[in-house]
Amino acid sequence: MLPTPQPDEKKLLVGKINGFFGIQGWVKIFSYTEPRKNILNYQPWYSINDGVYEKIEITNGREQSKTIVAHIKGVDNRDQSLKLIGKDLYIDKEQLPKLADGKHYWYELVGFSVINQDKIKLGVVDYLVDTGSNNVLVTKGKKEYWIPYVEPFLVSIDQENREIIVDWDEDF
Repeated sequence: MLPTPQPDEKKLLVGKINGFFGIQGWVKIFSYTEPRKNILNYQPWYSINDGVYEKIEITNGREQSKTIVAHIKGVDNRDQSLKLIGKDLYIDKEQLPKLADGKHYWYELVGFSVINQDKIKLGVVDYLVDTGSNNVLVTKGKKEYWIPYVEPFLVSIDQENREIIVDWDEDF
């Protein structure tokens, strides 16, 4: 799930600094990537400061128990790392590997129209979420629909027209 809108067509929100780790300036990272440790594969990161992207260079990073920790170049003590808590982390979309035909990154589907097989527009994709048992399209229109992102509910994705056809009743 992406908690905030994407501010730029070329950048992708991949995480958030959500704490400090130790006394040498390391920070804890909440990763939106799947699996979460994949955030460490993308360098550099960026954060927004006064409306401008600033590059964040990582000198070291690893999984630490159930979180990701990283050391940011130039941040060498707890006081410096405390100032970064709450910063969103972005990467260039170009850093993502190309997917096979018919495969999509979740962010690519945000904004697609969702239409059922009776040709009724249910709304547009607001975000996707992993519920543990399956992924779900969260669609907003006159009402909100949580549609499983699995067959048989997902009928087709039309990339060119930015439409997703689903087998879903508008009254459900």
